[in-house]
Amino acid sequence: MAEAATGVGRFKSNYAVERKIEPFYKGGKVQLDQTGQHLFCVCGTRVNILDVASGTMLQSLEQEDQEDITAFDLSPDDKVLVTASRALLLAQWAWQEGSITRLWKAIHTAPVATMAFDPTSTLLATGGCDGAVRVWDVVRHYGTHHFRGSPGVIHLVAFHPDPARLLLFSSAADTSIRVWSLQEQSCLAILTAHYSAVTSLTFSADGHTMLSSGRDKICIVWDLQSLQATRTVPVFESVEAAVLLPEEPAPELGVKSAGLHFLTAGDQGTLRVWEAASGQCVHAQRQLPGPGQELTHCTLARAAGLLLSVTADHNLLLYEARSLQLQKQFAGYSEEVLDVRFLGPEDSHVVVASNSPCLKVFELQTSACQILHGHTDIVLALDVFRKGWLFVSCAKDQSICVWRMNKAGKVACVAQGSGHTHSVGTICCSRLKETFLVTGSQDCTVKLWPLPEALPSKSTGPDGGPVLLQAQATQHCHDKTFEGHDASVLKVAFVSRGTQLLSSGSDGLVKLWTIKNNECVRTLDAHEDKVWGLHCSRLDDHALTGASDSCVILWKDVTEAEQAEEQAKREEQVVKQQELDNLLHEKRYLRALGLAISLDRPHTVLTVIQAIQRDPESCEKLEATVLQLRRDQKEALLRFCVTWNTNSRHCHEAQAVLGVLLRHEAPEELLAYDGVRASLEALLPYTERHFQRLSRMLQAATFLDFLWHNMKLPTLPAAPMAL
Repeated sequence: MAEAATGVGRFKSNYAVERKIEPFYKGGKVQLDQTGQHLFCVCGTRVNILDVASGTMLQSLEQEDQEDITAFDLSPDDKVLVTASRALLLAQWAWQEGSITRLWKAIHTAPVATMAFDPTSTLLATGGCDGAVRVWDVVRHYGTHHFRGSPGVIHLVAFHPDPARLLLFSSAADTSIRVWSLQEQSCLAILTAHYSAVTSLTFSADGHTMLSSGRDKICIVWDLQSLQATRTVPVFESVEAAVLLPEEPAPELGVKSAGLHFLTAGDQGTLRVWEAASGQCVHAQRQLPGPGQELTHCTLARAAGLLLSVTADHNLLLYEARSLQLQKQFAGYSEEVLDVRFLGPEDSHVVVASNSPCLKVFELQTSACQILHGHTDIVLALDVFRKGWLFVSCAKDQSICVWRMNKAGKVACVAQGSGHTHSVGTICCSRLKETFLVTGSQDCTVKLWPLPEALPSKSTGPDGGPVLLQAQATQHCHDKTFEGHDASVLKVAFVSRGTQLLSSGSDGLVKLWTIKNNECVRTLDAHEDKVWGLHCSRLDDHALTGASDSCVILWKDVTEAEQAEEQAKREEQVVKQQELDNLLHEKRYLRALGLAISLDRPHTVLTVIQAIQRDPESCEKLEATVLQLRRDQKEALLRFCVTWNTNSRHCHEAQAVLGVLLRHEAPEELLAYDGVRASLEALLPYTERHFQRLSRMLQAATFLDFLWHNMKLPTLPAAPMAL
């Protein structure tokens, strides 16, 4: 019996959201500050600012119009951030405080598509979808120039790095580069050498050379003295960004001389370094497997020595600029989250499988992220071995991967296997020892995969790559992965030592069930779409969910905290009830009524009113007590009167309190009470009903009194006398 009682005490009653891993970047521009400590990126209606060291979000800036952000730029001195919204408004931010210092109309007739500061952080150029280029003085707060003549959308603007030259460069849909003179307020030259959209403009430190890149698979070196092209370098990929490297040797990048070298990022998904003089590629990164690796953006923070690139999967990769050694990874957007698992012996990390071939591992304390490459198609399911260091994944590419996390939190693929003929949709690890795993596939088979004994302590196979796994047994199990279910329950997990269940569904809800009585204890609603992933921590004190809304939510078991809070409330209620009884016994009605109102219990307040009415001087004492209450206490008392007035047994107390308020409070004061109109609407029909009932009772009593006084009783005969 003792064990049963203890087991009941372990039942969970509620979970609360402890933290969310949400999207912070959905495509578009990204920018580092000069120190490399802060990362700026667009996510819908907001510009998010991240701390590079920890990965935590410091600020999320949204304009007052709450429209999508179409462009932004941070000034070279890192002090001013300007954003443009689809509502054609420009906002100037003191971004470290998160406040807008100035808001003005862009004057463009279509949304601003791009913007850039000049080297002095004084002038801001904006290019619009209306084909216009405007220049603004952000210090004196006025527009200085308006340049027209470009056909179509202006998607690129850049100032010359020498502020004395006062030159502005822009590119539009006609693939040409226009050079504007701010002094002469005219177009100096039109540079025509590209055959497709120009994607980036970058300048040498001395300001004599400009490099342009385009989707026509070439990069062009321009002499800014003569405004002529001096070199065209074919790079054999659509280039989204090109960066001029410092003119100094960098052996790790293949830069052996001090000549002009540049780096490209494009649809091949690798960063490549080129020598401008020879047009040769001198260094290239290793190609990563799977789709979505195309690079969409690249930027260099020279002072910090950091290079930032962005993939089509919205992953942000931060490199050391001189060696291209990966420093940090950020997962900006996960699309649909298909599965989640806790990792580590203390559940210090979580691994997320989303609508991508890549896995994402997050450290819960610091928000640090690792992006794992191993599959070539979407990862469908995950599982983790008992100790938490090894975990497995399966994907649409018909393969499985075994991953290991070391004590430093770094994850590497240690084994791979293939053998299914269709997508592998589910995977399960052995529960006692790290000896085998089981997979299920759309090829209607289940396979058993034994793990080598040395695998947990070994990272690579004999050839330096992952160990290759072979299926030991294959069983044909089903004619179809399972069809015909009406309920859309997507995942279940045992909690409370197997006495309760957590379930997740396609309605976005997570439910907590008690198995013994089939009762739903709690429904948790924090996701906005199908909840595919569900996992519980080793200590059974946290749960992890992932859904199609691209959110990963960490839930904390708050059962004990709520029970402790409820117990504290009960104890407080007992103390206050005793204090209330003492006050009533001492006939200290004002304090008793104030205490009862603070408990927010209409019945307790009613007992105080009834105690006052039992006093020989009830009318005077009720009036004196009610009138000494604060206004908020009177408002609460009026709400309680509404409740009492619905019952004929308690309507007299309600009417007595109402009488005091109506006789002594001015009408304008009563009308200023919070919720007084709703209270009056609720009081009127019941008061009318009570009045009619009392009127009928008075009529009946009057009739009885009349009958009593007019009734003539016959004289009773005298009793016979006994002889």
